[in-house]
Amino acid sequence: MLHYEDASRLDWAGSKARPLATTIWYPAQAGAVEKNWNVAIFKAGSNAMGAALSTAPQKLPLILLSHGTGGSAASMAWLAESLAAHGYIVAAVNHHGNTGYEDKTRLEGFVVWWDRPKDLSILIDKLMADPVFGSRINARRIAVAGFSIGGYTALASVGGRISYAQWEEFCGKNGSNPNCKLPPEAKFSQAELQTLLKENQRVKDAIAVSGASYSDVRIRAAYSIAPVMGRVMTKDSMTDIRVPVRIVVGADDDQAIPEFNAQVYAANITGSTIQILPAVTHYSFLAECNTLGKIVASQVCVDPAGVDRSVIHRQVAADALKFFADNLR
Repeated sequence: MLHYEDASRLDWAGSKARPLATTIWYPAQAGAVEKNWNVAIFKAGSNAMGAALSTAPQKLPLILLSHGTGGSAASMAWLAESLAAHGYIVAAVNHHGNTGYEDKTRLEGFVVWWDRPKDLSILIDKLMADPVFGSRINARRIAVAGFSIGGYTALASVGGRISYAQWEEFCGKNGSNPNCKLPPEAKFSQAELQTLLKENQRVKDAIAVSGASYSDVRIRAAYSIAPVMGRVMTKDSMTDIRVPVRIVVGADDDQAIPEFNAQVYAANITGSTIQILPAVTHYSFLAECNTLGKIVASQVCVDPAGVDRSVIHRQVAADALKFFADNLR
């Protein structure tokens, strides 16, 4: 774990620089011994923590990875581990205020989700200056992947912009849509949300600039898994995206309903491709769960009959590998 900070922004407590705690997967030197990694409710694969970086090739492509709302880098370890095993450096930041990695989440982190793409841009800066990884990253082969609100983050990092007014208009007519409510992971009341929106000046200031572009020209391709906020992103900004985009979603996703999200992105981003996986739901894209997770977090950990999460992970990882191999030449 690397504990970077963004000195240009304060944390939500207003007391220090915004933290960018980052987990990195990478090809290790031969002989490194792997151990199973369990994080809270997740079986987060296996790794040789602290192993030396492989000496060849000299330059490696970089994939930035953005977790879902309230999640963490560990929840996407299945994808990161597969990419690293095939020669990529993978850097997954735990988005401050909106991550289970921290001792507690912050309501601001669930409300101001459009600040996530800036985390990725700052992370590139930090990694390129890092004494271990900086000289090993091929700056011409940088891409992004993300899940759920991380899927939005991936698309925003290559040019997608939101319209807060467009979101309010959509939600005024579709109040029951998951994109119009706090997600299940946010343990805050509606009253707390309304108070924050009315009284918190930092949130008001953030909303005022929510339509800005957070595009980073260093990012050459985007892989978006079960993205949300499809009806919030402006059509013009989607049609202006010029990097390769691949979208994957479950047909039975009840959090990132394809009709309002993945299919909207696919229809408007020129040259993008989409795969809709039959019977797959939203949380099937999270890491497999341990026994505790299946008991205390069944919504996140239990898949529909006939859906094998490990099979879905292998299928999506193989698809992502092909996409990045094709588009990070």
